[in-house]
Amino acid sequence: MKFRTIVQGGLLLALLTSNVSAQDFHAAENEIRLIDQVVAVVNEEVITQQDINEALQNTIHQLQQQDTQLPRQDVLEKQLLEHLITKRIQLQRAKEVGLTVSDDDLEQTLRRIAKDNQLSMNEFRQVLAREGTNINAFREEIREEILMTRLRDQAINERVNVTESEIDNFLEDQANSPVANEEYRIAHILLHTSEQMDEAQIAVRHERAEAAHEKLLQGASFAQITAEYSDAPDAMQGGELGWRSLGQMGSPFAELLSQMQPGDITPVVQSPIGFHILQLQERRQQENPVTIIEQTHAQHILVKVSEITSEEDAYQLITQVLGRIHNGADFMEMAKTHSEDASASAGGDLNWISPGDTVPEFEQAMNALLPGQVSQPVRTPFGWHIIKVIERRSQDVSELKQRETARRAIHARKADAVTQEWLQQLRDQAYVEYKLASD
Repeated sequence: MKFRTIVQGGLLLALLTSNVSAQDFHAAENEIRLIDQVVAVVNEEVITQQDINEALQNTIHQLQQQDTQLPRQDVLEKQLLEHLITKRIQLQRAKEVGLTVSDDDLEQTLRRIAKDNQLSMNEFRQVLAREGTNINAFREEIREEILMTRLRDQAINERVNVTESEIDNFLEDQANSPVANEEYRIAHILLHTSEQMDEAQIAVRHERAEAAHEKLLQGASFAQITAEYSDAPDAMQGGELGWRSLGQMGSPFAELLSQMQPGDITPVVQSPIGFHILQLQERRQQENPVTIIEQTHAQHILVKVSEITSEEDAYQLITQVLGRIHNGADFMEMAKTHSEDASASAGGDLNWISPGDTVPEFEQAMNALLPGQVSQPVRTPFGWHIIKVIERRSQDVSELKQRETARRAIHARKADAVTQEWLQQLRDQAYVEYKLASD
């Protein structure tokens, strides 16, 4: 490879101009060969020992920050290789289907991460620098995480459907449950199985799960065993699942968790996707306050900016329409004639709008109007708008919020299983060749 040739050439020049022995030279040359050694081939790309070393360094740093006892390095390297293979396959698929992450999307995500940590962007960069994190490498890592999230969301949403009857049953079960308002912060270990595995392979996975459970009973930390044994994508983050309601967990886990105390671990539990061990970290009462929001009944007229209609032409047209409205033209009729939005046939009527239903530019302009008022031209990513507020009301959306919470819980429970199946399908479709002699 060019990289190795350049490094070796530079090393040779340095050694020739210094008092280094031939033995030291050969030792250094062997180290370079080892670093550049191909560990695995994933379709048409390679994973090198250098990739493993970088991932190992980052993971060790992360585990040390969590005060987690490190697994043996060879075990950790093997786990990291599997995670790198899975990651590489996902990034390749994202590229195949044309997914990208713009610089604006990346910056928004970075700003959100900084805000979540109560830091300004400048303070965030300083923290990364103090931790020895290269900001450019960190940016690309976040870009890859966004890509993989979008790829998973696209694939999973096509496979997961939540019906109204499922929501009704979920809410009914909650109403009859003595722990319906409790949430549980959970970590997990997953030994994945698939339909393609025979009984012997599944038995090996089961034995491995029992071995992990035995180590936990002997006092090993959950995060350490997760890093050593778990097949889940979050294995190097301690297997953290965050806060979940029992409805998100499914009946076998819900029954166990409802009887557990913080720090307790479950026995090995089998599901359609593998063998699980859960640790309950915290439990708390979930609040269900009454939710009152202000809704706005509004109409609008939209003129889009496109290859056919320039920015200037769209602005002139919306200004002309506004002038006619000021001169007495009926808003609804003007919307039917000139609006390019799907609401045009209804006279631009958007019905009742809740906070967050529209883009910020539209919502800000709408909120500044009194009932009966018409806005000046408003630019949003969709084009130029004229907005008219008809009326406002305060609305109790507690029931709607409960149903939406239930929908998300059911979706998350289904998505957990579908995600593992999807990842396994990606892996089965990919060409993976291990190059290490030990494998």
